Amino acid sequence: MRAYQNSREVWALPACNPGGNLEFTFGGGHDGETSTNDYVFQAKTIFRPLLPNEWGWGLAAGTVRHPEINPGPNRSGNTYVYMPLSASFNDDKLIVHANAGGLEDRASSMHNMTWGIGCEFKVTSRLLAISEIFGDNRNQPYVHLGGRFSIIPDLLQVDATVGQPFDGLSSGRWISFGLRLTPERLF
Repeated sequence: MRAYQNSREVWALPACNPGGNLEFTFGGGHDGETSTNDYVFQAKTIFRPLLPNEWGWGLAAGTVRHPEINPGPNRSGNTYVYMPLSASFNDDKLIVHANAGGLEDRASSMHNMTWGIGCEFKVTSRLLAISEIFGDNRNQPYVHLGGRFSIIPDLLQVDATVGQPFDGLSSGRWISFGLRLTPERLF
């Protein structure tokens, strides 16, 4: 859930790996203020897994559909691709993430370059401090800070972040709460 000053979004993004090294995500979100729904489909893979004190990288591509915003035969919404790169330091006490990619915005017919830099800092064996700054080549970047707590390690986590545009405008501030269920196998 993400709460802004005058609106709330609720999202569910289940993902699965049916075998091999390819993960699929299909989910959506609902904005209570505008009564609009968004749908996400994403595929991602890891070319080099992240191991302690090493680095890893992968590739993700997907689409976000906005049926109420893009009515008619073209409901494709935005299409994106990005390459995440992560590095582990001090036995995973600090993990730095960076990504670069592109976004095709169907509503404006524009192609944006996207980027993000973030980190996870292990405070305790169950608590991570997280931060990220992200954006694109046309708009003001965003920043968010928060934490992730493992209720059941490697299975159930909760997280909370606060974020805003980098310029500090209060109209764009948000707080988010998340629940992550990450079993190794469902069946």
